[in-house]
Amino acid sequence: MTIREQIELCEREALSQYASAAANTRGRERHSPLCENRTEYQRDRDRIIHCKAFRRLMNKTQVFLCPEDDHYRTRLTHTLEVCQIARTVARALRLNEDLTEAIALGHDLGHTPFGHAGEEVLAEICEHGFIHSRQSVRVVETLENGGKGLNLTWEVRNGIRCHSYGDEAETLEGRLVRYADKIAYMNHDIDDAVRASILKDEDIPKRFRDELGASKSDRITTFVNALIDNSGSDISLGGYLALYEELKSFLFKEVYINPAAKKEEHKAKEVVRRLYGYFLDRPDALPEEYQKIARDEDIPRAVCDYISGMSDRFCIAVFEELFVPRSWDG
Repeated sequence: MTIREQIELCEREALSQYASAAANTRGRERHSPLCENRTEYQRDRDRIIHCKAFRRLMNKTQVFLCPEDDHYRTRLTHTLEVCQIARTVARALRLNEDLTEAIALGHDLGHTPFGHAGEEVLAEICEHGFIHSRQSVRVVETLENGGKGLNLTWEVRNGIRCHSYGDEAETLEGRLVRYADKIAYMNHDIDDAVRASILKDEDIPKRFRDELGASKSDRITTFVNALIDNSGSDISLGGYLALYEELKSFLFKEVYINPAAKKEEHKAKEVVRRLYGYFLDRPDALPEEYQKIARDEDIPRAVCDYISGMSDRFCIAVFEELFVPRSWDG
């Protein structure tokens, strides 16, 4: 038996009846010979980690725009925290950790520069609309690897597509990542807001501190335990879902729409808006790979793909190159 076959045998013996065994994958859009050492979901995880879009996450905003302090979360550190939470729960529930990890690592590959501010602008001005979960799927199906995509399995792509809202993923691993994403961003956004002096720990209502815990670690542990205790044939937070929704409402009021946290957001939106208009009028100024998309599909699609793939700092650099005058050097 190959190492892959041995792993698949271990999955059949050890995983829950509700788990997604790698040997039972619906497969890929294009045939790819099996690997002797890795299951199909392990290969997907590796393809995601090695792709360009994954590397760009390190310079994309989570909540606070272009933070100078190294300790604020970026889209990459958020992704890693989602992955850690999801894997912990997957192991406890005897779900497929490799599938869970691949979905978690790929879930935000299509996110815009400047976080949800960039997403809101593209959703408003692009005729195709914009939803980052769908763009993440477009990244792995079309944009990566010179237009060939990563050719991931159906289960990973389904989990990425359904990680945010709308339809639930077909697999429990995909549904788990959806909850892990919520748990991660809620708790690290509180942590970052305290670091930014927008919140104090004592500002968090006593009820949440009493029932969920006073620290980030305590709150994550509470939610992780709730998932483990309330999940079986489906993924559920049980009675803690109501507490999650209440805490989320508190965060929206105190952090996500807080003027101190959003004071630079209008500038970020204007950068995205100006760049979109510029390239829409001048598609020949796009890099060649996006000019090809403009020819094969349409110009708005190509411009949206180009801008949404930018990191924060590259987006600012392109804006400065196009719109900010340089000093005369003789």
